Amino acid sequence: MAKVVCATRVGNMKDPNPETRGTVDVLDLPVKELGDDDVLIKVAYCGICGSDPHVVDGCFNKPEDAPFGIGHEMSGVIERLGKNATAKGLKVGDRVGGNFLGYCGKCYQCSIGHPEYCTGVSNQPCMAEYVVWNEAQVCKLPDGVSLREGSLMEPLSIAVRAMDKIGMLVGKRVLVSGGGPIGLLCAQLAAKYGAAELTEPVANRCEIAKKIGVEHIVNPITEDLYERAMEITNGIGYDVILECSAVPSAATSVLKCAAKYANILYVAQYPVNYEMPLNLFEYCYMRQVNITGMYCSHFNFERTAEYLKYVDLSAFTSDEQVYDIDDVKAAFEMHLTSKYPKILIRCNKFDGE
Repeated sequence: MAKVVCATRVGNMKDPNPETRGTVDVLDLPVKELGDDDVLIKVAYCGICGSDPHVVDGCFNKPEDAPFGIGHEMSGVIERLGKNATAKGLKVGDRVGGNFLGYCGKCYQCSIGHPEYCTGVSNQPCMAEYVVWNEAQVCKLPDGVSLREGSLMEPLSIAVRAMDKIGMLVGKRVLVSGGGPIGLLCAQLAAKYGAAELTEPVANRCEIAKKIGVEHIVNPITEDLYERAMEITNGIGYDVILECSAVPSAATSVLKCAAKYANILYVAQYPVNYEMPLNLFEYCYMRQVNITGMYCSHFNFERTAEYLKYVDLSAFTSDEQVYDIDDVKAAFEMHLTSKYPKILIRCNKFDGE
């Protein structure tokens, strides 16, 4: 048995009614049996993702499914290996992170290169003392990258996939909408290609953005985003727009800022029933804008692991952002205040961490 953070009641975690509010708690659950191709990982840290309250609210589960384990942004140390888990050269004691989704590799979606839609996918909760993954999911952390920093591998993989999906090129003008963890990571990567701008109303996140190289920051509440966009881009608009806020009003307001032939990527997870109005004549005909979205990340975790040592993750890993697993209720309460861009759950303590 091991401690696992679970959604214990499906519902909105901000619901003012305590009788219907979504809740989390720590439960003792069995650890999955180690298969021949599997790796047992003693979890060090698991980040609270912006999607976790949506999960508690039932975006993937029904109320009767509760309790169910949550968490997917994990780092840890290998404790045991199955007898066939030898392909990657992993060994007991290795510090690791990786892809929380395990793919069957056999179904139609896997065979055409869309494993995120695998019909036999496995997803073990990582906000736990232990997790068992298939060897294929596991990536070793580079030397010099701490376990705290390693727990950012999965969020960083989303930013890496965003760069891949929009075909990022040096010198493209990029607008990132939303300064949460994914938005800040996307902005940091985009800034390495040239010019990156951020639209974000929260002051402390704007300060983080300045530190990581964002050239212009627009407050969408106090400033006119379109006017500022035209001023910054000399009336041309942005070549790339990454909407990372999950705010419906932002989803539509960024459209006007698109240049001709712009790539617009909706990165965030929006409310389940939100339907965005879109003027097809203006954007798809007159401007020939490419509009797409993304779901999870895959095929980039080894690259992401290598890149961890080149990214500034200090805004996500300070001591005041870390809560022990037994304090998970307080951790989620802090997460919901948006005071910090990331809250980490310490699932086990390791020397030097």
